[in-house]
Amino acid sequence: MTTPAEVPHDACLDVGLLSPVRAGTPIEAVVCDQAWLQAMLAAEAALARAQARLGTLPGPAADAITKAARADRIDLRDLAVAARDTANPVVRLVRAFTEVVASDEPEAAEYVHQGSTSQDILDTAAMLIADRAVRLIRRDLARAAEALAGLAIDNRDTAMAGRTLALQAVPTTFGLKAAGWRQLILDADLRLGRLLDPGLPVALGGAAGTLAGYLEYARTADRAPGAYADALVAAFAEETGLARPVLPWHALRTPVVDLAAALAFAAGALGKMAIDVQTLARTEIAEVTEPTASGRGSSSAMPHKRNPVLSTLMRSAAIQVPALSAALTQCLVSEDERSAGAWHAEWLLLRECLRLTGGAAHTAAELAEGLDVRADRMRSNLDLTGGQVVSERIVAALAPVIGKAAAKRLLTRAAEDAERSGRPLAEVLAESAELDGHLVAAELTGMCDPIHYTGVAGPLVDRALKA
Repeated sequence: MTTPAEVPHDACLDVGLLSPVRAGTPIEAVVCDQAWLQAMLAAEAALARAQARLGTLPGPAADAITKAARADRIDLRDLAVAARDTANPVVRLVRAFTEVVASDEPEAAEYVHQGSTSQDILDTAAMLIADRAVRLIRRDLARAAEALAGLAIDNRDTAMAGRTLALQAVPTTFGLKAAGWRQLILDADLRLGRLLDPGLPVALGGAAGTLAGYLEYARTADRAPGAYADALVAAFAEETGLARPVLPWHALRTPVVDLAAALAFAAGALGKMAIDVQTLARTEIAEVTEPTASGRGSSSAMPHKRNPVLSTLMRSAAIQVPALSAALTQCLVSEDERSAGAWHAEWLLLRECLRLTGGAAHTAAELAEGLDVRADRMRSNLDLTGGQVVSERIVAALAPVIGKAAAKRLLTRAAEDAERSGRPLAEVLAESAELDGHLVAAELTGMCDPIHYTGVAGPLVDRALKA
């Protein structure tokens, strides 16, 4: 038996080999390890500037710390490995960053991470990452929604079979289906938007959520501790561009859980569109096809296939993100003033939620902008049942004439006869003795045309787009 060759540690980079939904999409750069490192350094620099604004740290030291806060000056791999000894990367980061600052401005080095704690820096970095990622996701959702609006307008009255429990039910329009996809995406965008207004919060609590270390370094004898703490949190929020929380949230994980919920909804909304496209793209249905690109959708074994890969990628994210979100929600059960494990479990889960949803949103925009709608195939599929797809309409039309129960019995019998004989429903009904003197064959033929039984699908599209 052969075994895979051992891979050198310095080659162990996560390039998305097993996560193609996000590989090569813009979200990767926003949430990669280098971006997290830069976000942690940005938090350290913002903290120094906030303290300098309040006079508890020399201005030149804050300037030196800010200037040195560059991820390319820190060994990322060394940071990751060293985190095994401390359970988080910030401890080693502070040491390495202090050395960088000291090499530039020795006098400034002692002010790095003044009064702070690991969770303040990492949680603030997480919110900086999430803020950028959510904004990127929303841009792609807006692209997808705009493209779907165009599809809804163009296909407002394009009749197709509505399907329930996998079978043709009654006619609908593709315009209404596209408007429905768009509405889910708008709902997702609304939930993500609520995270940014008033904004994701900075984290500032010190060792156990009391800010005691910050106060001690500030020498607050000449000012009320509460006033200084409030001013420091406000200044830190301004320097980062994040929001000011009501309380330190080391063990109060609302911001992370809110993110998880909104991302799970967004991924699920995109998954609804994806699974519909997969169904409609089936060989036997063939009502839509995904946009083409060189090599896209090819099979390693079957040259004739062009698989619906965009919707497949989106669906894969829709399956993963809600499960990851549930795990993040479990982290609400966080003991004491800082958790030994629950906090640590959040980091990778949150990043995966962000980059899977980001990859799916980017893919959805591409899918919506290039989706090929085959109205002719939709019409031919509507005709497959020979008019049975509008049996509901015939029952409603006949109920005042022969009674509702009798109309249902008649339609059930006629549908079975039409199914066995392969004849159109209208033709079978025309031979029914119950309809003598009530409806002629021409009327029945018109009533059985599915094109004329789409309810208020068109006006619903109009309402959705106007809203």
